[in-house]
Order: sequence, then structure tokens, then C-alpha cells
Amino acid sequence: MDALVIVDVQNDFVSGALGTKEAEAIIEPLINKINSFDGLIMLTKDSHDENYLTSQEGKNLPVEHCIKGTAGWEIDSRVMKAIEEKGFKYKIFEKDTFGSLSLGDHIVELYNEGKIRQIEIVGLCTDICVVSNALLIKAMLPELPIRVDATCCAGVTPNSHQAALITLKSCQIEIV
Repeated sequence: MDALVIVDVQNDFVSGALGTKEAEAIIEPLINKINSFDGLIMLTKDSHDENYLTSQEGKNLPVEHCIKGTAGWEIDSRVMKAIEEKGFKYKIFEKDTFGSLSLGDHIVELYNEGKIRQIEIVGLCTDICVVSNALLIKAMLPELPIRVDATCCAGVTPNSHQAALITLKSCQIEIV
């Protein structure tokens, strides 16, 4: 079976505090992907506390975003509607940093049980959390085929998106 990992497609990254037109532009292709997908779905959720600005990340990116319990923290409603209308069972992994060790551990478990044979990763932001999760999973499972759909990802900027795709390809992650 295949698995689809949807990284941080949350309101603050689409239309909120850190939203971009490029992030908004991936929503329709992502919904089309969900509608044609048959497999396991996992989502990550960037999750910060109200003391975010005092964290190392907050000091380097002083824009409050994805604060637990806020509207900006929620997964984009159009994406959730597509997942729920298709009847997918899904698992959400909250993470307070770029990569999710619990997501990686879960994928290792599924792989070792023979429940997945490849994964596809999509979401936001290509150059931060998508690349971090893809490389984390690749390090944990070097033989698991991983691909990233560039049309369903957006970076902080178009240039950083392209740079992340080059990095991913260099690390033997297929770009589609």
C-alpha cells in the first residue's frame, strides 16, 4: 500500500500569518491528489505554544503562527473536507519542530509490518518542514521509496522551493 504524508497544510501557512499565493495555489492540486489517492494518509501539524517567541525557532522567525487551539493552527478546511468525504482514516502528528520523529517512527512501524511500500510527501513549506520530514524518513528507512510532488508543495519563496527540490533529488528522493 502507498502512504501520503501531508505536511503542515495549516491555515497560518496557506492564508494566515505566513501564507503566500504559492501556498494557496497548491490547495486545488492537493485536493485532486487526495481524490485520486488510495492508501494511508498521515498529516503533520506545526504546533506551538503561546511562548513561541521565546523558543529558538521564534527568535529566528519572530512571527507567531500555528499556536495550538487557534484558527491558524487548524488544517485547511478544504483539505480536511476532501479527506473526510473520501472516507479516509488518517492520523495527525503534532510537531513542535521542523521534522516529526513520531511520524518517522510510525512509518518505520508500518514499513516493518509490510503495510506500506512507498510514500509520497506533499505540503508546506518545501524548504523547511517538507525537506526535514523527507530526509528524516529517508535516514530511518533508506530502502523505502520516497517521492515528493512538487506541484503540491510550496516553499517560503519560489527560489527556496526550487533549492529544496534540488536537495531532495540529491538525496535520492524522487521529484514528480
